[in-house]
Amino acid sequence: MSELINKLDSHAQRFKALEWSGTFRDYLDIVRAEPRVAQLAHARIYEMVRSMGVDTDDVSGAEKYLFFQKDLFGVDVALAQIMEYFKAASLGSDVGRRILMIYGPPSSGKSQLVILLKHGLEEYSRTPEGAVYAIADCPMHEEPLHLVPHSIRPDFLKEYKIPIEGELCPRCTMNLINKYHNDIYAVPVKRILFSERERMGIGTFVPSDPKSQDITELVGSIDLSTVGEYGTESDPRAYRFDGELNVANRGLMEFIEMLKADERFLYVLLTLSQEKNIKTGRFPLIYADEVVVAHTNETEFKAFMADKKSEALQDRMIVVRMPYNLRVSAEQKIYDKLLRQSKFGDIHIAPHTLELASMFAVLTRLEEPKIKGLTLIKKMKLYDGAEDVEGFRQKDVKQIREETEREGMDGISPRFIINRISAAFTKPSVKCVNPIDALRSIKDGIESHSNLTKEQRERYINLIADARKEYDEIARTDVQKAFFVSFEREAQTLLDNYLDNVEAYLDDRKVVDGITGEELPPNEKLMRSIEDKVKVSESGKDAFRNEIFRKVAMAQRRGDPFDYRTHDKLREAIERQLFDERRDTIKLTVSSRNPDVEQLRKINEVVNTLVEREGYCAECSNELLKYVSSLLAREK
Repeated sequence: MSELINKLDSHAQRFKALEWSGTFRDYLDIVRAEPRVAQLAHARIYEMVRSMGVDTDDVSGAEKYLFFQKDLFGVDVALAQIMEYFKAASLGSDVGRRILMIYGPPSSGKSQLVILLKHGLEEYSRTPEGAVYAIADCPMHEEPLHLVPHSIRPDFLKEYKIPIEGELCPRCTMNLINKYHNDIYAVPVKRILFSERERMGIGTFVPSDPKSQDITELVGSIDLSTVGEYGTESDPRAYRFDGELNVANRGLMEFIEMLKADERFLYVLLTLSQEKNIKTGRFPLIYADEVVVAHTNETEFKAFMADKKSEALQDRMIVVRMPYNLRVSAEQKIYDKLLRQSKFGDIHIAPHTLELASMFAVLTRLEEPKIKGLTLIKKMKLYDGAEDVEGFRQKDVKQIREETEREGMDGISPRFIINRISAAFTKPSVKCVNPIDALRSIKDGIESHSNLTKEQRERYINLIADARKEYDEIARTDVQKAFFVSFEREAQTLLDNYLDNVEAYLDDRKVVDGITGEELPPNEKLMRSIEDKVKVSESGKDAFRNEIFRKVAMAQRRGDPFDYRTHDKLREAIERQLFDERRDTIKLTVSSRNPDVEQLRKINEVVNTLVEREGYCAECSNELLKYVSSLLAREK
């Protein structure tokens, strides 16, 4: 308990340390020392994202922002476009006067992106780098530099390199005259902490019934209880500056399903986006510096773009399409994250369960290939970064993507998949969920999905069968590896032998036998037996061998080891070669209905290996052996 109390004390002290108050004169000293505190909202968000770190992609050279890494997966293109928007806006370009509109299919990450930005801003405002200061008694917590008269602002820019944009709100204008007698140095300033819960710097608007929803939710309203006290509705003290646009000043405004909102609400955004002003009754335009991020679904977006009456607002938008993720490894991270947040007790998830569910999800989102010889499975593997597949290489991915029209905008959502995996967890007496359980649950969900057409349902069930075929190979490989006492050592030995012979073949020299010292010609039979496993033709063997040695040379230049897993196609060939050498023994042991003592001992060893080395539990390892036994029994 004492440790918990210490943490609570530390938390309270941290917030107390963040408190700061002073006068406008004191604030000027802070601005002179650190001009960044006066940056505008777009620049603040851009710096906030970059403060978490930036990586550069080795292949494309594109920047990858660590800020998004733990929560958004497989939407790198959309994130790059969004960061381009913030970067351009942070430099003071006209892009900062545009609404960021994100559209895409449900559960593609649109809402999650905005949630990340809002939470990130909250935390960033609590750091020294992200400190934000405001006029203490301003209802819109505005930038104190608005107190600087226009006539002096050019000198301020020249001396301190800080541009000042914006005007005092009506309340601050009145306070400066009546309360502080035009003495700007007497105006109090305080540090503020962004908080959506406390409605400070972060606003959220959700459209509802247009007949009952009032525009005051966006722009504030007259406080009728104080009109009698102040004598007129146009007195700033009789106005509540508590609309979402007022609240979001200096930070971020999220407009959920923006295009479902009534036209009255959208018109308010016209002046906000282009002029950075909010128009309210009985007051002049009120300056607001905020990032407006809107998101909606594709159907609403297309209808909006087709409406000629919306052209003015369309012209004030930066549009980013956020499709579904198309990479299996990234999809698996989505489900890993969601399951970590769930409470399913001690139920075990068998290896490859989420991988198979991810394969199916991605397959539903891919368009049928138009290139001869390219299948959906091959495309899926290429998109996931496979070294190459039969007939295609990574360099072909760009061309393959260019052949598509709207890939990633249709298909099964992550939300559906996680719902079906969760359903598998709720089965009576379940202790472990394996890949077949997951695919079976997904199939049940597809068959009862009311929004799917007959054609979609049939296509998805066929894709489940394709994913299961991929699992057949994975399951067989896991069992076969478990039969080897030291699989990796044997695989590396076979690889070294193959590379020695290939090197001698390419250099047109002989191989020295390690035992006898005898010089022998390269073992063509060994090389071809391995290459045949991945369908390298006789005419294509030279190209394959040269490619392998280019990869070896590249690894050596980088100082990286080259093992049997470095090259995907060679890995597959090595594994298949080793497995074929012991296929009969494995088949006999696993498929035996009445195993003898030796076979039983070997099966127990395999189960222990699967549990200790591969992450299986006792239940799913035995289920795996039964499944592979049925596969081997069907083989001739």
